[in-house]
Amino acid sequence: MSASHLHELQRRLKPPLAHGAAVLVTVQQAQGSAPREEGAWMAVFADTVLNTLGGGHLEFDAIALARSCLLEPQAAEAILPQVRRYALGPSLGQCCGGVVHLRFERLEGALDPDRVDVLRLPAHPMALFGGGHVGKALVQVLGTLPMDVLWVDSRDGIFPERVPDNVRCEHSEPVQDAVADLAPGSAVVVMSFSHAEDLDIIHACLKRQRERADLPYIGLIGSRTKWATFSRRLRERGFTDAELGHITCPIGVPGIAGKAPEVVAVAVAAQLLQHTS
Repeated sequence: MSASHLHELQRRLKPPLAHGAAVLVTVQQAQGSAPREEGAWMAVFADTVLNTLGGGHLEFDAIALARSCLLEPQAAEAILPQVRRYALGPSLGQCCGGVVHLRFERLEGALDPDRVDVLRLPAHPMALFGGGHVGKALVQVLGTLPMDVLWVDSRDGIFPERVPDNVRCEHSEPVQDAVADLAPGSAVVVMSFSHAEDLDIIHACLKRQRERADLPYIGLIGSRTKWATFSRRLRERGFTDAELGHITCPIGVPGIAGKAPEVVAVAVAAQLLQHTS
């Protein structure tokens, strides 16, 4: 779930907005092939819809039911909350073949903290080293994904004034010192402004991986030639071939040849999802 969707839902539910009432529709249970996972949600207002259950006839039907409850609040009080079962077959004209149980409940007023926690899908910790063109493009993509991003750079004034809600910026000098304090289980992407910094960050990551084995993905931007040079230098620092095998370089899913920052960002984000989903 995008953090911006949750932020917008909280904003809209704060009185005295005229459209503060909404029906929250949540996937309570999903069996077999289904458009979205358990915990996915959408909020249906009289004039708009936030988030998605995957589209298609299932979502169309759920929106219609939610809007009917908004138009007849007294009748809705008698039936909400409720859970409705949807078989994703001939009755809905969908070929998924699964079964989805949707929970409908009316929302009005500000969300309490417990409800916010339920709606927030688990976010995977991720550290991005480097605030250059690719780093900036990657942050925008990661801002739409269930990730808790720490964005690190050694330079002052490198970060933009506004970043996605799930991104925290940190200045670290020397930059590799931030590695020791990363959240356990963090995926790490290294794309600093200099090869010297990249090498120091990778060295710190390998040292931490040797001691704690809690960095499931360490990716380094660059060519195979760059990695060959780094590998030689890291072996000289005492790392084994097995340890070096934990580094992914070049980064990004194979088969995407473009080198524009936005293209690289999408390829890297896709690879991160392969390692964190």
